Amino acid sequence: MIAPVYGLVLAGGESRRMGRDKATLRYGGRSQLERAMDLLEGRLERRYVSVRADQVHDAARAAYPQVIDRALGRGPVAGILAAQSLHPQAAWLVLACDLPLLDGGSLDALLAQRAPQRLATAFRSDHDGLPEPLCAIWEPASHAPLSAYVASGRDCPRKFLLQADVELLAQPNPRALDNVNTPAEYGTVMNTLVPARALRVQYFAILREQAGRSDETLESKAATPRELYAELRARYPFTLEAERLRVAVNGEFGAWDQPLSQGDAVVFIPPVAGG
Repeated sequence: MIAPVYGLVLAGGESRRMGRDKATLRYGGRSQLERAMDLLEGRLERRYVSVRADQVHDAARAAYPQVIDRALGRGPVAGILAAQSLHPQAAWLVLACDLPLLDGGSLDALLAQRAPQRLATAFRSDHDGLPEPLCAIWEPASHAPLSAYVASGRDCPRKFLLQADVELLAQPNPRALDNVNTPAEYGTVMNTLVPARALRVQYFAILREQAGRSDETLESKAATPRELYAELRARYPFTLEAERLRVAVNGEFGAWDQPLSQGDAVVFIPPVAGG
């Protein structure tokens, strides 16, 4: 009997190079984690997010069933082993959460060409020709040799696949497995995925002084007022954190995470005394 395939999105990393939680980076109003979980929905019987023990109650991750990785410092391989231990009868389609260009067609190709008689089915990276372990199907039979591999002091899943019985596939979409690890890479992908929109912004009090203007119309890829303010802080020497301000959109006070649309008028309002 062929094992069912469950989904696992790896979201337990520390995002050190990014400097902020990669799982919560937003593209067009959705976080990376939401986008990855949405790709698995409807394709697999069950889907989970892999988390560290200290992330269990994190709001972004608590919305989904979890697999808790308790082997600190071992990286993605610990999440894979934890999932296999939770449901040893299942194969696992493992995804890194930082693949914003991954598309449904690539996952459909992976599932359609699955080789359950092998230890794993993986794409061959277009960049270096090596197996891509973090968009791959890991069969139940891979658990024992992967456990032995980790017990020997090794923890690189790609190197494990290099010496394992793996079905390697060509990538249907050459950019599907491009990951985002740094702010610069995030900016590049944002330029690809998110269309710019024209917004009119007004500044008052200390913000007007620091911006050197009272208003402007600009092109922005920000999906929310919070993202827009962060973008403006990179342009102007604003000293106030967003939490010190109120925001109004089209003449009405609103939430920092409400979506922005083409032509919106956004006003950032500092404390009366200027902070």
